[in-house]
Amino acid sequence: MGLDKILAISGKPGLYELTAQSRGGFIVKSIPEGKKMAVNIRHNVSLLSEIAIYTYTEEVPLAEIFEKMKEKEDGGEAISHKSNKAELENYFAEVLPDYDVDRVYASDMKKIFQWYNLLIKNGITDFSSEEEKPADKDKSGEEE
Repeated sequence: MGLDKILAISGKPGLYELTAQSRGGFIVKSIPEGKKMAVNIRHNVSLLSEIAIYTYTEEVPLAEIFEKMKEKEDGGEAISHKSNKAELENYFAEVLPDYDVDRVYASDMKKIFQWYNLLIKNGITDFSSEEEKPADKDKSGEEE
C-alpha cells in the first residue's frame, strides 16, 4: 500500500488507512489499533502522498523523504519524535540537507519522524505513490 491511502487527521493522533468513502466523508481504519471509524468531511484530512517539505529549490514529497530515511536506517525505525530539537534538526539535515530552515519547523520534523516510525512498526514500507509526478512539469510547457 502506498501513501495515497494513508491519512493524517488533524486533532486525532496517529495515521489512518482510507478504506471507503461514505456520503458524508470517509471510513478509515486506525493503523496502530485497526479500529474503523467514520470521518466527516468537515475534518481537516491530509493524504500523506500530497504532503511535501520545503527546500531552498523545490518542494520534496514526503514519500521521497521516507525513502531516504528507510535507506539511512536499512528499513528500521528512525530516531524518536521525542528527541530534542537539535537531534531532530541534525537527523533531518542528514536526510534532506537543503531543507528550508525558515519554513520547516521542529514540530513538522516531529510529525515526520512519528509517522515514519508508525508506518515502519506496522509493516508499511512502500512509500511510493500511484500518481508520482513532478510538481514543476506543467510550467515548462507554457506558451507566450
